[in-house]
Amino acid sequence: MSPVTADANVESTACSPTQIRATWGGTSSVADASKAFGFSRAKGYDLVRQGKFPCRVLHIGRGARVITASLLRVLETGEPEYNRVNN
Repeated sequence: MSPVTADANVESTACSPTQIRATWGGTSSVADASKAFGFSRAKGYDLVRQGKFPCRVLHIGRGARVITASLLRVLETGEPEYNRVNN
């Protein structure tokens, strides 16, 4: 296995559903959840602001936390669980 392949395997397993279940709590940061989905922290926060982050997000004051159970469901099923934006 080449070093590039080895690094890619480490990256892909770092945020596997099994690893997330074993090491993450009930909520996670937007940055960590974005990494699990394979996009940047900045893109994650943009999606949160637009109400289009693929899983449930708790807005706490000016901050945001991603619900880990929702993230796992989306990773396993591929079906997004967008937050409903009340206007």
